Amino acid sequence: MKLILYMFASDTWSTYVTILLIIYAIVIIFFVVRGMIKTKDINDFAIGSKGFPAWAVGLSLAASMTSAATFIINPGFIALYGFSGIISFGIVMPIAIFASLIFFTKAFQKYGSTVKAVTMAQWIGKRYDSKAMTIFFAILSLLLITFIVLICVGLTQIISKSLNMEPFWVLLGLVVFVFGYMMFGGANSMVYTNSVQAILMFIVAIMLLASGADYFSEGFDGFVSTLKNIDPNLVEPTNEESFLFRDYFEIIFCQIVIGIAIVCQPHIITKTLFLKSEKSVNQYLVIAIICMILFFLVVIVGLYARILFPDLTLNGDPLQMDELVSAYVVKTFTAGAGVIIVAGLISAGLSTLENLIQSLSTTISTDLITPLFPVVKKISGVTLNKIVIVALAIASFLLSYDQIENPNVSVAIFAQNGVYAYFAAAFVPVLFGIYFKKVKKTAVFIASFSAVALHFIIYYGRITEYMQEPVNNPGVSAAIAIVVSFLIANFLYLISKKKE
Repeated sequence: MKLILYMFASDTWSTYVTILLIIYAIVIIFFVVRGMIKTKDINDFAIGSKGFPAWAVGLSLAASMTSAATFIINPGFIALYGFSGIISFGIVMPIAIFASLIFFTKAFQKYGSTVKAVTMAQWIGKRYDSKAMTIFFAILSLLLITFIVLICVGLTQIISKSLNMEPFWVLLGLVVFVFGYMMFGGANSMVYTNSVQAILMFIVAIMLLASGADYFSEGFDGFVSTLKNIDPNLVEPTNEESFLFRDYFEIIFCQIVIGIAIVCQPHIITKTLFLKSEKSVNQYLVIAIICMILFFLVVIVGLYARILFPDLTLNGDPLQMDELVSAYVVKTFTAGAGVIIVAGLISAGLSTLENLIQSLSTTISTDLITPLFPVVKKISGVTLNKIVIVALAIASFLLSYDQIENPNVSVAIFAQNGVYAYFAAAFVPVLFGIYFKKVKKTAVFIASFSAVALHFIIYYGRITEYMQEPVNNPGVSAAIAIVVSFLIANFLYLISKKKE
């Protein structure tokens, strides 16, 4: 790693950010201690002591759905590929996500609270009365480690640039601190820390979007012509030079399918189980969606970064895609404003990271280790969960450092490959589990297994013309896998109905 790249920030910047990190850590520890007092068993850790206000859960959902990817990593794609990326990540995908949230949320809350499940794997297992399904989804949930890695990398980039420190030490400190406090607080501290994080993210999203005002001094046409002079492809609705936004199939069709299925992730869909009652669902959705509209628009900052670094270099050194937003923030904002931005970007990452650690560790300890190794019942659920979090921390550190040192275009591709495979598999069991009364578990399992298998076969087997680049788009393989698995499930469902 070039050391020059880490001398981004002035001494004032570094001092301010150091003070910020200390204050931020103290605030988090306060909430964790408060949560620890309320966490009596593994159920409390997983879904809290039930009955949070709708506004708090809505903010928590907005914070956990939009992560470091939305604020730090995805704008990098827009810096490289322009308008086509904004249509894909900033317009099409969010609309599909909002529609899917509305469609799934109410029904899942009704069903989730009657099924008495604390994890997604448990919910699926209980819904289909199948321990094998619970274990299958617990194993699949290990794929979500790729998303933890994405967030660790994004946070390490922004903090290391702000402190002028080697990424290795920043990543180590980050992993030890976050995984450390997550061993104690769980959901009781998380809903409130997430709400604070969402408010900060809201302020930062406005600051980031407003930071490019100067680029519009000659109106929107002037802004477009500046981008056109850098690279004409940046202002086209599709970008054949990219590997993500080549045509409307990739930009629109695949993103609609992914957007609908993305909601089937444990840290997103189980949020409704935190609510006091069904009556508060509408308020919860309105608050979450308003925040998310703004958060998803932050990808536009990628265009500002491209105007600031037209040849994607800084002082003659090439900038990696994942570094672009961090570099833009450090170069654009004064130390005072920069501290607020860094706090918001850290919040964007931590909010999702906490949710992932909480849902993943609960799933591994209660749905994978306990049924497969009954001997662990001798130790308490909370203790086992702490051991799992330590193991997750080690795995996340090693994988994240590898992604910082040897990125394959972007850590986002690594993460999408894992996460998309997971929710491709979860889509049919959640959809059929909520909306169909009698469904054979074999039909759901076959569809679910087919989705994972197809996604990886298409991606690694380089099947279809979309998979012929050095780096490929996991959205294409996942979208095809989701559609095929949905068709398989319907076909098997209709056959079983005819037999009855």
